[in-house]
Amino acid sequence: MAFLMAKTQLLGMTRDELATFCVALGEKAFRGKQLFQWLYGRSAEHFEDMTNLSLALRTRLSDVAEVGELTLVQRQISRKQDAEKLLFRLPDGFQIESVMMHEATRRTLCVSSQVGCPIDCKFCATGKMGLLRNLSAGEIVNQLLTAQRVCRTNVTNVVLMGMGEPMNNYDEMIKACYLMTDEEGPNLGQRHIVISTSGLIPKIRQFTEEGHKFRLAISLNATTDEVRDKLMPLNRKYPIADLLAAARAYTAKARQRVTFEYVLLEDVNDSLQDADRLKKLVAKIPCKVNLIPYNAVDEHFRRPSVDRIQAFYQRMQDAIVPVTLRWSKGDDIDAACGQLWTKAEHASSGQMMPLAVS
Repeated sequence: MAFLMAKTQLLGMTRDELATFCVALGEKAFRGKQLFQWLYGRSAEHFEDMTNLSLALRTRLSDVAEVGELTLVQRQISRKQDAEKLLFRLPDGFQIESVMMHEATRRTLCVSSQVGCPIDCKFCATGKMGLLRNLSAGEIVNQLLTAQRVCRTNVTNVVLMGMGEPMNNYDEMIKACYLMTDEEGPNLGQRHIVISTSGLIPKIRQFTEEGHKFRLAISLNATTDEVRDKLMPLNRKYPIADLLAAARAYTAKARQRVTFEYVLLEDVNDSLQDADRLKKLVAKIPCKVNLIPYNAVDEHFRRPSVDRIQAFYQRMQDAIVPVTLRWSKGDDIDAACGQLWTKAEHASSGQMMPLAVS
C-alpha cells in the first residue's frame, strides 16, 4: 500500500531554513531568500504567484511543499467598527481567533499562540477550553499575514494576548516574533510586539536572559496570594512576590518598563484596599498598570459598576507609575479581553491533547 508523503510547511521557516530546503531540492541557496521575501514580505498564498522563480521550481514546490493554510471561517466587525474578530480554521480542523483593533494611528492585531489554554484563569473564556495544542511559528505569523489581507490594512502593532499562554509555547512564539520583525518580512518594530504572560516565572527569566527587545506584559489581577490562587491557580506555584521579583529583574536588564494587566472583578479585587495594595506592589518596579473592567464570560464574575471602577482608578492616581483605565474594544462581538473561545474540536477524534505547563 502506497503512502503519500506529507508536504513541507514553508511558513514558519527562517531565511536560513528556506535556503537549506532549496539546496536539498537541488537549487541554489539564494532561492531561499526569494522564497522568504514572497512568503513574509509579499504574503504570497500560492507558488504560482512567485513570478521570479522558474516554472520548473514552482511546479516542484507545489509537489513537495505548501505555503501554510489558514482558512477564514468568520469575520465579525464591532458596532463601532473599531474591532474585527477573525475566526480561522487550521488544517487539522482546530480553530483559533485573532482580533484586529483600529485606532487613529495604529492597527493592533491580537494573535493566538495556542489552541485553548492550560492556565485555567477562572475569569477567562479561553481557559475553559483547556489546551488542545500549541501553534507553530508559521501558524502564529500567518494570523498576521492573513489578517492584513482580509482587513486590507497594514498592522503596526502585535500583542500576543489572544488564545493561549505565549510563554508556554516559548520557542515557536519567539521564532514567530522575529519573523514578524524581519525587515524583508512584515518589518514590525520589536518594541511594537507585546508578549503577555500569566506569570510563568522560569520563562520570564529565560526571556530576560536572552535579551529580546519585545515588550513584556504580566497579567496580575490580584494583590494577595489568597485571591490570586483562586483566580489563577498558577499562582500556587509562582506566587506574587516571586513574580514581581522576576519582573523587577526583567526591567533592570531590558531597560524598559513591564506592563501589569489588572482585570477588575466586582467584590473580588476592586476594593480601595486592593488599589492601595496594588500601588505598593508595583511602586519600586519601572512599569505601567492597565486597569481592565471585566468583560462578561462567566456568571460567577461581574464587571464592577462604573462608579466603583472610577473610584478604584482615582485611588490609583497618586501612584508613582502610570495607570491607565482600558476599556476593551469589541465586547459586542466577544472579541474583548478574556472573551476568545472556539468550539475547536479535533477534526478526526475530538480529543484534547494534554500538554504540561512549565
